[in-house]
Amino acid sequence: MKEVMKKYQEIFNDLQEKITNGRYQAGFLLPTEKDLQEQYGVSRDTVRKALRLLTEKGLIQKVQGRGSQVLKQELLNFPVSGLTSYKELVDSLHLNSQTRVIDLELLTVDEQTALQTGFSEGSQVWRVLRTRSIDGVISVLDLDYLAQDCVPDLTKEIAENSIYSYLEGDLGLDISYAQKEITIQASTERERLLMDHQDDYLVLIRSRVYLGDTRQFQYTESKHKIDKFQFVDFARRKHSL
Repeated sequence: MKEVMKKYQEIFNDLQEKITNGRYQAGFLLPTEKDLQEQYGVSRDTVRKALRLLTEKGLIQKVQGRGSQVLKQELLNFPVSGLTSYKELVDSLHLNSQTRVIDLELLTVDEQTALQTGFSEGSQVWRVLRTRSIDGVISVLDLDYLAQDCVPDLTKEIAENSIYSYLEGDLGLDISYAQKEITIQASTERERLLMDHQDDYLVLIRSRVYLGDTRQFQYTESKHKIDKFQFVDFARRKHSL
């Protein structure tokens, strides 16, 4: 039997279509909750459920005292081949972004972590978990492991600003190259909680990053909202002689 769509989902779909086709453009304020109640003939709770879905999808944001404002919907270009830090990316695109450190700890690499990260079992690494928000919407979840023999000290303040700026500017590390793997994976309940959304899938970029002397100093799992980024590369054909 075909599942009957709930009323708040119908309202969400209708408003989403009006946003994507340009009827409600970026910066536009949606009708008030009361107006939406009257327009769709539903309760306030039903309207709020639909608006919550729009917020989780990054289509609108609540503005104190004004209502629900439509956000810009163009996808952000995320370079895959380069070694651009997140801070460098958002600065170059002039984005309104905030980083929040969820967890920062120094741990000893066990057998499972060694297989996952590429670091030697028994070595010491910093483990950093951060969320990245763009225009108030959590769009990236970053999990980093950094070798303590390369990064003797790491603070929450450094992690909230730019780890790469600290590594290159303060520690003088020569960050050279990375091996990357890009996949799509189903989001877990914890990821949905940390990123405050209900997306079924995330883009996962795994990276092992090396210094100029070939030492691995970082392993990263960076998880991105699918509807926020497009992943780009530049390729040039090598001509035969």
